Amino acid sequence: MPVNRNALLRYKTIDHCLCNRYRQWTLEDLIEACSDALYEYEGIRKGISRRTIQLDIQTMRSDRLGYNAPIIVVDNKYYTYEDPNYSILHSPLTERDMTELVEAVGVLKQMTVFPAMAGVTDLVSRMEEQVSMAAGNRTPLILMERNDRLKGLGYVPVLYEALKNKCTQEMVYQSFKAKKPSTFIFYPYVLKEFNNRWFVLGKKAKSRFMNIFALDRIHSLRSLPDEPYFRPADFDAEKYFSEMVGVSRNENEKPQTVKFWASEMDSPYFITKPLHHTQEIIEQKETGETLFGIKVIINRELMRELLGFGPGIKVIAPEALAAYIKKRHRDAAEGILKSSS
Repeated sequence: MPVNRNALLRYKTIDHCLCNRYRQWTLEDLIEACSDALYEYEGIRKGISRRTIQLDIQTMRSDRLGYNAPIIVVDNKYYTYEDPNYSILHSPLTERDMTELVEAVGVLKQMTVFPAMAGVTDLVSRMEEQVSMAAGNRTPLILMERNDRLKGLGYVPVLYEALKNKCTQEMVYQSFKAKKPSTFIFYPYVLKEFNNRWFVLGKKAKSRFMNIFALDRIHSLRSLPDEPYFRPADFDAEKYFSEMVGVSRNENEKPQTVKFWASEMDSPYFITKPLHHTQEIIEQKETGETLFGIKVIINRELMRELLGFGPGIKVIAPEALAAYIKKRHRDAAEGILKSSS
């Protein structure tokens, strides 16, 4: 159960009192000290009951927070620490505390690519070193997917600031199909990560449609603070991406119902990790084969996902998608490599 801010302030105040060996502390003295601390730091004037402080002492004595504080009562009246050197501030971390710290620092470390985390990069590094030493360099239990060598990661903080400040950009970009890069004015709307790659969605100046650009294909970005920034008032990024798998779509395309059979071996993968939030089970055979349905815009990412399961699935609708998947499998079997785009 989480401990609230006021409770932590009371624990710290009680600890401070009991560490002061030059004074004897009654329960009333501790109540008064905690009341003063809450007023000073939180502006709370309401008094604290005897029951609250008694429960606080009980909690500090227990291992609920890992304190196990050796609080004793002398002469049935005065509270103190049996160990004169004890303080909850010196309380050692438990094994559980250390495990949680190791994993928390690992997650924080992988988030430092964002500007919001830039100010704590050094702190995270120092935390990692200290926790690693205290934990005896234990093996991490959580590994998040990342690719430090991926091109374009340096544009994440640049675009983040542009999004936050609604700043128009001049982008130099070269797609895989283009023979040379092109330069254009761009209004960024949202950053999107998919399959461990980063994209930015927005509009080119004077364009009627949304454009998605891979950060690893950007040659350069330049902020244009004097250029007016445009963003449709009704644009909803979450809704925009909710109708598809991945990031690419044609503006005029509408979601279609895609149906596919999955083998007995592959069905559990789709059940435990749906391909899309609209996924539903339409039919399930006794043999374990399952017919799934999703309502999505058909794009390159969806096709690649379906092709990735090889013979483990059979697409049956819509007919055009089923024919495309069939042809790609036939081409692969014949050793013919063709671009899907």
